[in-house]
Amino acid sequence: MDHLSAPAPAQDTPAPVVAVVGRPNVGKSTLVNRILGSRQAVVADTPGVTRDRVAYDATWRGRAFTVLDTGGWEPSVESSPGLAARVAAQARVAVEAADAVLFVADAVVGVTDADEAVAAVLRRSRKPVVLAANKVDDAPAEPAAASLWSLGLGEPIPVSALHGRGSGDLLDAVLGVLPEAPREQFGADGGPRRVALLGRPNVGKSSLLNKLAGRERVLVDAAAGTTRDPVDELVELGGRTWRFVDTAGIRRRVRESQGADYFAAMRTERALERAEVAVVLVDASEPLAEQDLRIVSMVIEAGRALVIAYNKWDLVDEDRRHFLDREIDRQLHTARWAPRVNISARTGWHVDRLVPALELALAGWETRVPTGRLNTWLSALIAATPPPVRGGRQPKVLFATQAGIRPPHFVLFTTGFLQAGYRRFIERRLREEFGFDGSPVHVSMRLRDKRSGSSGGQARRSGAGRG
Repeated sequence: MDHLSAPAPAQDTPAPVVAVVGRPNVGKSTLVNRILGSRQAVVADTPGVTRDRVAYDATWRGRAFTVLDTGGWEPSVESSPGLAARVAAQARVAVEAADAVLFVADAVVGVTDADEAVAAVLRRSRKPVVLAANKVDDAPAEPAAASLWSLGLGEPIPVSALHGRGSGDLLDAVLGVLPEAPREQFGADGGPRRVALLGRPNVGKSSLLNKLAGRERVLVDAAAGTTRDPVDELVELGGRTWRFVDTAGIRRRVRESQGADYFAAMRTERALERAEVAVVLVDASEPLAEQDLRIVSMVIEAGRALVIAYNKWDLVDEDRRHFLDREIDRQLHTARWAPRVNISARTGWHVDRLVPALELALAGWETRVPTGRLNTWLSALIAATPPPVRGGRQPKVLFATQAGIRPPHFVLFTTGFLQAGYRRFIERRLREEFGFDGSPVHVSMRLRDKRSGSSGGQARRSGAGRG
């Protein structure tokens, strides 16, 4: 298949949207992954893994479109209380927002009462519908798809989401009912800044995204772990558009996770890779947990700009604020440079303060220091505080250059190895002089023979220099 998943096209005309709907466990997310050509939607053998409507950018035959994956839809539960009813409501919202609908049914099981109910809703919506008869893994199974004609949605297209059989014909049919899709543009700069919302389960990420979006964009439930897929949302905030990605709460290290939680943790890491800045939500009403510190470290290691938002501030009393300040100073010493915002996602208190913090962090992340100014400053620093003697010899720092931004990366050319403490000293002074608020700073060394002028191998990046 010649499809590609790609960043959202940078053009004035938005890409058309196709909503993928169907009852639980018919293979919707597997089919979405087949369309995208990569495993982005969370898939498990148990029904109900997808709960929100989740948007992905995709292309087929050079045409861009947006795929909305939805939770299993059973219209009969929409009037019932509970999470299942809200999943169904999210699927209905997806249909309303879409230009066309891809209805996935299980050809092996045949038409069920739930399928007929969904079909009736789709016929009333007057949206173009493509009917996918899934789980047709070989030619002998194709006659089973014929039973889906009774849904009144046109010709069922046999497809195997698991093996890819018939997926090209299915995508041709989808493009045939979508509005003219804009040509995909590669390498286009600009667009909304990308913000990943990170935090341990039930810390308030989805509540914050809903508050920013002004509607229930993501399911919020008292049970931790309601969100498993990353959910993108374009939000107007502070006079500009931001692309927020709500992610599944990170329960444990990826290698310790199981089932859907394992893939959700992988999706969260990939969301961070796609983001420019991360907002790490911390529950201010509880002591800092090991997971909080690990998530902050994950952002630093990924080299992304960082904002720490202390949520549920409306539940914090004076005594807790005192202890929280001490916890931050003691446990988050590696990220003292990150802007801090105290908010309440539930009430919306001070969420507007996220914008200045995000802008500050992104500005620090993209700061470049002119080489002349950098070396003038460094010479004065080295003269005042020379590197400590190592092995009877004092290493010299010959000069420095900034190798890159996003995040700022500095290379020190030296005649000897600089101890970790001295590298941290330089990094602290870099921040004092040039800022870099909200951004990790990477410091590398390149050993150089002063007499011959040759470089002594590749730059040695110090782990201690990240922070």
